[in-house]
Amino acid sequence: MDRLFAEQMEKELQGNVKLSEKQMEQFFRYYEMLVEWNQVMNLTAITEMGAVVTKHFVDSLSLEKAIPDLGEKPLTVIDVGTGAGFPGIPLKIAYPQLEVTLLDSLNKRVRFLDAVKDELGLQRIRAVHGRAEDFGRNGAYREQFDLCVSRAVANLSTLSEYCLPFVKTGGCFVSYKSEKAEEELETAKGALEKLNSEAKKTVSFSLPNGDERTLVVITKNGVMSKKYPRKAGIPGKEPLK
Repeated sequence: MDRLFAEQMEKELQGNVKLSEKQMEQFFRYYEMLVEWNQVMNLTAITEMGAVVTKHFVDSLSLEKAIPDLGEKPLTVIDVGTGAGFPGIPLKIAYPQLEVTLLDSLNKRVRFLDAVKDELGLQRIRAVHGRAEDFGRNGAYREQFDLCVSRAVANLSTLSEYCLPFVKTGGCFVSYKSEKAEEELETAKGALEKLNSEAKKTVSFSLPNGDERTLVVITKNGVMSKKYPRKAGIPGKEPLK
């Protein structure tokens, strides 16, 4: 394992997330696979080691700022629009007790995620191919998770319609935003009301490279209308108001 990689991870996590030697090795192998597979498929524009550590790994693990007891509970988690596995795989490596589902609409990405899972020896994690609008109506997934996370790029109204159908009553959806989210939250109020949910808190901070981030924590208050999510494509084109 690369010494500089481990040193940067430890420095940037600031002791907030404790990693064993095995976990650090898993993170480094994940980085290697990301770069290897990226040569034949478009997984990420970020491949330089230091940037991957900060913008993918440390950013993914920032969830502990919003959910401080993350390491103490065997939560069921779904990562919607996971792409190359962020934040779901870093969370699974750092918090092995989590049961993680990775959902993505591109099958080639799911093949990569399966390869990472097997190579790293991760248990109780699965990657599934499909659209959030379809899986959110599937009884095997609808309202089955304690926590939904997403780093997907979409407005908060649209993301909430994609993600909240997966969350149990009393559970929450955490949206990773790359900027201050107050304006988006204001716009999303009507959508959250329709989805029987409310914004519980926001946590804003800067990554070690200075990039601004905001975690938006949305709580599911009760069973959601079966009208949602609407058919594939509609939440993106016509966000709830």
